[in-house]
Amino acid sequence: MKRTGAWLAVYALEQIGARFTFGIPGVHTTELYDALNSSNRITQVLVTHEGGASFMADAVGRLTESIGVLTVVPAAGLTHAASGIGEAFLDGVPMLVISGGPRTDTGHRYQLHQMDTHKFMGGLTKATFRVTRHDEVVPTLFKAYAIATSGEPGPVFVELPVNILMMTEEIGELPQFAPAKPPVVEAPSEIGRAAELLAQAKHPCIFAGWGARDATAELVALAERLEAPVATTLQGLSVFLGNHPLHTGFGFGASAVPAAQNAFKNCDCMVAIGTRFAEIATGSYGADVPENLIHIDINPDVFGANYPAKVGIAGDAGVVLKQLLKELEARGVRRGQGAIREQIRKDKAAYHESWYRNDASGLVNPVRFFDELRRQMPDDGILAIDDGNHTFLTAELMPIHAPKSVILPTDFNCMGYAVPAAIGAKLAFPDRAVQAVVGDGAFMMTCMEIVTASSNDLGVIYYIFNDGELAQIGQAQAIPYGRKPCTRIGKLNIEGVALATGAAYVPMKDNGEIAGAIAEAQRTAATGRPVIVAVRIDYSKRTAFTEGAVKTNFARFPLNEKLRFLARAAIRHVAG
Repeated sequence: MKRTGAWLAVYALEQIGARFTFGIPGVHTTELYDALNSSNRITQVLVTHEGGASFMADAVGRLTESIGVLTVVPAAGLTHAASGIGEAFLDGVPMLVISGGPRTDTGHRYQLHQMDTHKFMGGLTKATFRVTRHDEVVPTLFKAYAIATSGEPGPVFVELPVNILMMTEEIGELPQFAPAKPPVVEAPSEIGRAAELLAQAKHPCIFAGWGARDATAELVALAERLEAPVATTLQGLSVFLGNHPLHTGFGFGASAVPAAQNAFKNCDCMVAIGTRFAEIATGSYGADVPENLIHIDINPDVFGANYPAKVGIAGDAGVVLKQLLKELEARGVRRGQGAIREQIRKDKAAYHESWYRNDASGLVNPVRFFDELRRQMPDDGILAIDDGNHTFLTAELMPIHAPKSVILPTDFNCMGYAVPAAIGAKLAFPDRAVQAVVGDGAFMMTCMEIVTASSNDLGVIYYIFNDGELAQIGQAQAIPYGRKPCTRIGKLNIEGVALATGAAYVPMKDNGEIAGAIAEAQRTAATGRPVIVAVRIDYSKRTAFTEGAVKTNFARFPLNEKLRFLARAAIRHVAG
């Protein structure tokens, strides 16, 4: 039979279980889009910008068993999408990046969009491929999917030249997709050493990251068997539920909330699972890790990268934890409940109370906002968070009650993530409430993508924390510099954005309007219309993360530089 490369690509995508493609058609992909239009398994989503497409694909990869797929033109389409591809790459999110390509059968140079896309994509993906024959299309996409989803996940790039997509060739029997076998971990000696360290520990603790996202049940079982407090990374906020009495919060070092700092203070043995001890997760490497560190991760390259591990176990989090639990049970290791739960409860309550004492007239107190959002939001509701001061407010003040219910940019740390990512989440889970928390600076980067939500009748709620400033970097500037250059953003009419994008608009001007505004937004979203809620947020109180990270970084400065910074800040304060 004769088939076009486009038909073969769609066949391959259907075989691997792709549910959506995101992008904007162009001259190199018209044949691919036409073939996708004939599929009854894959939904094409037209976006307003390829950057939004990549963030939507990211959300699908983070939240579902499927994979996010980009279908973009080469060159401009790829460069526009690069931020979301890079976010997926550094955050460990599976993604297929498919672009058309210039013709390879004419010998012409300087074709439209002709550039070395593989050199460009090489630093943003796990692998790149260029298909040169029709019989390579399906096997290449199968291989790309396997690479994207195996080991530490990430994006993979495939170029399909326009002549391959458009022309037909005789094709033999089509390959059938074979799903990967469940991971097997064979490390009995390391499992035994880890169990022995935990059996001897007086104050074991657990630090869990994104790599443990499918192992929440095993994490809970381990924490309860060891009576160990649990902290998570920022990306891993939902891997251990915030309403569990052993949950302490995001991070555990000098940049963590008091509940985490106090619970981890005397830690003599730590189980770190699915985390790389990266900069944000450790508060700029200000976390103290005990000598007895048991580090579990699917990527063995992370062992010893920032903190030396006494035991390193490479493997899938769920598989390793099941074996470790079995070994602990065989050794009779189980601790009874002690005072740690009550200590965590008191510390959390005291931290919350410190925020309640920070009310400001005519503004919305973050803790009152998040407490009300938690009351009205279903436990399995999905929360998309952008990058900024609101990120750490959410991490510290919003308890998460369901696994895989929070998505946010972390290591690539890309502003503009949440608006399109929330759309991807709602497409993947139309029956779950999807809400986003976005700073006004990040909102301005991708707000027109709400047109995509309106066009697809997606009732996503966007809470815009509006203070007219790039608040996170502004606070980081104010402490050492005494001023905040280049952080005031342009005049933004949020109601005008709602009108332009087809969204409903709800103002939230002060604490008295919080409950009513959230309820109104939820009623409107239930009709399938996106909602923009303008929150006049009070950013006057700094998060524990901001305070801790600044102090940690300052402490590393040489003495002469410390004196210079302090003197400059003092002079500017006096000059006022």
